[in-house]
Amino acid sequence: MDWLTLPPLAALRAFAAFAEKRNVVEAGAALNVSHAAISQQLRVLEKHLGVALLDRSGKALTLTNDGEHLARALHLGFGAIGAAVGDLARAGQDRPVHVSLTSSFAASWLMPRLPTFRATHPEVNLILDPTAEVVELRPGGVDIAIRYGPGGWPGVQSDMLLQSPVVIVAAPQLLGGKTVWSAAELAQLPWLEEIGTTEATTWLAEHGAGPERGPGRTELPGNLVLDGLRAGQGVTVTVRHFVEHDIQAGRIVVLYSEPDARGYHIVTANTALRPAVKTFVMWLKRQAREM
Repeated sequence: MDWLTLPPLAALRAFAAFAEKRNVVEAGAALNVSHAAISQQLRVLEKHLGVALLDRSGKALTLTNDGEHLARALHLGFGAIGAAVGDLARAGQDRPVHVSLTSSFAASWLMPRLPTFRATHPEVNLILDPTAEVVELRPGGVDIAIRYGPGGWPGVQSDMLLQSPVVIVAAPQLLGGKTVWSAAELAQLPWLEEIGTTEATTWLAEHGAGPERGPGRTELPGNLVLDGLRAGQGVTVTVRHFVEHDIQAGRIVVLYSEPDARGYHIVTANTALRPAVKTFVMWLKRQAREM
């Protein structure tokens, strides 16, 4: 099909509206334009095609045989387009909102709040995909990623959801009463790290501790890291918000706190969001404001 030879879409749409209503005023009302605009588009279409589509000899405009032929074709064409658009819109509404997030964020922040979302938005289905890997945001795939960092990542839209510094923490029983620790000394303690992340290794390297470890490192799902931390099974790197109550209660001791103001961000593609995705994003932001 040579699209360069097709008339302007506005002219075709105006003609289809007139063919349906058989009246320029009603056609204009249907398209929310003036009847003069409809008349102008009809002339544009006839000039483009080089044929008379309208019989103007009587008191009212009527369609010629060529006009009737084009009207039938446009009725089928626009009808098929409308049906396809409707099918795609319904498919988009029915598809669950796919959220990529770390298991620690899911267990510590999202899951306790999720019953509120289910109660207020039972029509929105969710897929919670716990992974520490950076994922691609694309139509038909992951809709939202919740990621920790400074934000401002290129090629995506990111909005701060939860601001909280990274801390190095351990249970008092692991520390044996010692309150001041160097990175090299901390490296000799057992470490707990969420599967798929390198925060502990990175932090130790940045603070001058070599790759040698004492009791080593245990990798486990994020929701189990905090359980092991509270049980005194190791030192870990985590977001302060997740252990704030433990810190206040004395169950956890802060050994180091990052000075920057990083946090968890809602990350979406630079494209229009489906209504269901918008609903979930707005709910996340409301939950953060109400904290």
